[in-house]
Amino acid sequence: MLTKEQVIEQIGVLKDPFLAIPLAETSGIEEIVIKEEKQHVSLKIALAKVNTKEQMDLQQEIVAKLKQHGFQTVGLRFAQLPEEVIKRYKSVDDEAPTLLNGKLKTKFLAIASGKGGVGKSTVTVNTAVALARLGKKVGIIDADIYGFSVPDMMGVTKRPTLRGNRIVPVTAHGVQMISMGFFVEDNEPVIWRGPRLGKMLKSFFTEVEWDELDYLLLDLPPGTGDMALAVHTIIPSSQELIITTPHPTAAFVAARAGQMARNTNHHIIGVIENMSYFESKVTNQREYIFGQGGGEKLAAELKTKLIAQLPLGQPDEESGVRGSVYQADHPIGKRYEEIASYVIDNFM
Repeated sequence: MLTKEQVIEQIGVLKDPFLAIPLAETSGIEEIVIKEEKQHVSLKIALAKVNTKEQMDLQQEIVAKLKQHGFQTVGLRFAQLPEEVIKRYKSVDDEAPTLLNGKLKTKFLAIASGKGGVGKSTVTVNTAVALARLGKKVGIIDADIYGFSVPDMMGVTKRPTLRGNRIVPVTAHGVQMISMGFFVEDNEPVIWRGPRLGKMLKSFFTEVEWDELDYLLLDLPPGTGDMALAVHTIIPSSQELIITTPHPTAAFVAARAGQMARNTNHHIIGVIENMSYFESKVTNQREYIFGQGGGEKLAAELKTKLIAQLPLGQPDEESGVRGSVYQADHPIGKRYEEIASYVIDNFM
């Protein structure tokens, strides 16, 4: 088992995740208590920012390291570094505008759902394209790490390129995009876990050479599990659209996604009900295949507005064009332009 000096030696080399400076240099190890009879060690660690995903990642790293050196249990408390220490070590790059520090004018629009299969990604790409058609500079981060689909829906086959050590996003339909789908081969499943996925997602904000964007859309993981919560924690405060189908169960679980958005300081600006009905081209009659009322019920529960009820349909076939983007003159394409206009008019 380690002495206090050896604990400092082991932990002091780990870096404050926001300052990129070793804890020993920031005096971030404020307290160590070792109980040899119980093989227990307690530490108080001071960081530039607390209660973040990065803190959780560092916590796991500290616990794993100390247990490797004979401690059976590890207790950790975190505190905020003094402001003068943070200012001393904060680099010029930290002060520069980035997507994560709120100094850019980019507006963030997150697209969420309570469950998969309700058309969340379809809404994301078509809303993005509609915003671009209205003259806005738009990007998409495909944050649905396990269920990435944005490149395929946008009909993209090429991959991002590098400019120096920065990733240049792919552009299609006037929209820049980045996705986990660009970094796996042959549609292989992603089997990464927690910290590694968090670092990949954060790199989409910090290591991608985005143009100066008006809107950045975030296609979030469905549901309210660990990955969805982690993404909500990492991303900047954003406006959010909640997607559901008319089925009561879909609306019921979507309400949980809406509540999680609010619990993580995101603002819901509306509900979109997808697959609301099928309209026959032969008879012009509507068939409510998945029932009715789910979107209205969800909007009422979340105290927001039902801004669209989108029918089942497909983009018109075009020779050599693949993907799920509706043409500007398609009836559903026109509905997405209305959604885009609503987003522009109702952004806080």
